[in-house]
Amino acid sequence: MIRLPLYPAHPERVCWGCDRYCPAHDMTCGNGSERTPHPIELFGDDWVEWAAELQGDAAAPDPTAAPEKASRADSEAPR
Repeated sequence: MIRLPLYPAHPERVCWGCDRYCPAHDMTCGNGSERTPHPIELFGDDWVEWAAELQGDAAAPDPTAAPEKASRADSEAPR
């Protein structure tokens, strides 16, 4: 995984679409005709916290939730 700088000084000067980080005026990777913006340009200054909350919700199950038991009907496959 490519590590992005969290708060770049001038994100508008770089294409963030691949690991080459081409200048916006001279893209050599062929990533299209427009540069890929940095997440701070799309989501604002708090993009790191927002992304961490989103990953935390999807990745970690609730430890306080009771495990579900499969019923006999659910575990039998139709023949």
